[in-house]
Amino acid sequence: MTRPRGSLRLRLLIGAAVWIAAALLIAGVILAHLFADHVHHRFAAELGHHLDQLAAGLDIDADGKPVIVRALSDPRFARPLSGLYWQVGAEGQGALRSRSLWDESLALPDTADDDGRVAEFWIEGPNRRPLFVLARSLLLPDAPDPLRIAVAEDLSDLTVAREAFNRTLALSLLALAAALIGAAVIQVTLGLRPLRRLRDELVEIRAGRKRRFARPMPAEVQPLVDDLNALLDYAESVVERGRLQAGNLAHGLKTDLAILANEAERLAAPHLPTDAAPTARMIRERVAGIRRQLDHHMARARAAASRGLPAASVDVADGVEALLRVMRKVHADRALMLHSEVAPGLAFSGDRQDLDEMLGNLLDNACKWADREVCVTASGESGTLVVCVDDDGPGLTPSQRVAVLTPGVRLDEATPGSGLGLAVVHDLVHLYGGELDLTPSPRGGLRASLRLPATR
Repeated sequence: MTRPRGSLRLRLLIGAAVWIAAALLIAGVILAHLFADHVHHRFAAELGHHLDQLAAGLDIDADGKPVIVRALSDPRFARPLSGLYWQVGAEGQGALRSRSLWDESLALPDTADDDGRVAEFWIEGPNRRPLFVLARSLLLPDAPDPLRIAVAEDLSDLTVAREAFNRTLALSLLALAAALIGAAVIQVTLGLRPLRRLRDELVEIRAGRKRRFARPMPAEVQPLVDDLNALLDYAESVVERGRLQAGNLAHGLKTDLAILANEAERLAAPHLPTDAAPTARMIRERVAGIRRQLDHHMARARAAASRGLPAASVDVADGVEALLRVMRKVHADRALMLHSEVAPGLAFSGDRQDLDEMLGNLLDNACKWADREVCVTASGESGTLVVCVDDDGPGLTPSQRVAVLTPGVRLDEATPGSGLGLAVVHDLVHLYGGELDLTPSPRGGLRASLRLPATR
């Protein structure tokens, strides 16, 4: 049997979860980058506005020194160490600075911004805090040299804003991932429901409760259902054709054997020469042997054809009761107590004739050797049917239990029979993958135990 390669549902869900996680992770990285870029540009635009205000409020006094004639509008420039700063000075010199810098100054790097373009860079400011700086060179009228003006802002606010956005984004994406995975679970469950119905119908067919797949399926699955039904029809027709041919062959052979038996009886007639009697006896023995072998191999062929066939199911309780009624008539002269204890709902996964063949032989043997009582019990355990036939007769020794399973062996020639019954039962049981055990019975005689496949 081919080993299953995992759950299709699980593989689909894992695949969907992986792609959802990958897509949301990529989307999260892109959104975080876009937000950070947007915040940075907004940050830079605000500082650029402050830089323009600083340039507009700057002038040169009578001594040729820069002065602020119009204060900047943001009150943070007047609050010490507020995180927003400006500074004006000649190249390399800090001539003016905002009150927010207190007694510190901005350590601006030497950059080539003499062309008036705005330069962006990061430096370490008061309290060793990171600052984002915009700086440019400005040449005022009456000023001998260009002035370098700069505004700076603490990056902490920018970092806090980015972290808050990233947390919100992560929670939102996790919630979205959970919703998408839940939707994938629903989609996969609904998508695989026809396959689940197909499996349920297959269980019904194997149990013998149905013979064909009857439920309509989606367009993608219906061709498979049609092929399976066609295969079931073909298998059933092959089995029936094989049974018919085997039956015809057996009927033809038995007809010829009956003719031979009649001829043997004619040879043994008193008015014929006495030397014909040995020939007649030899013919009768060979005919009996051929009949036994024919019955034996017909039973094997029937079991081999029925084993594992879908829709093959036999109610055990009905079969046992029918056989007990037959045995009460066959052994009516012995006044035996025949009874059964069969658990309800038990079903044999095989052919009714095979079950009758096995139980019939066991019951017939038990009735032949029982003193007063024969009991049949049946139970089910984990997909296996266990049937026990007990009698209160003399029982068998261990060596006799082995011998009686050999075709043609009879322990008592005075007892009617061919000596083939238990051997046929043994072969049939093994063809169904079961077991036949002969053990001492709690009732004092022999217990014959059958372990056979049960319909689930």
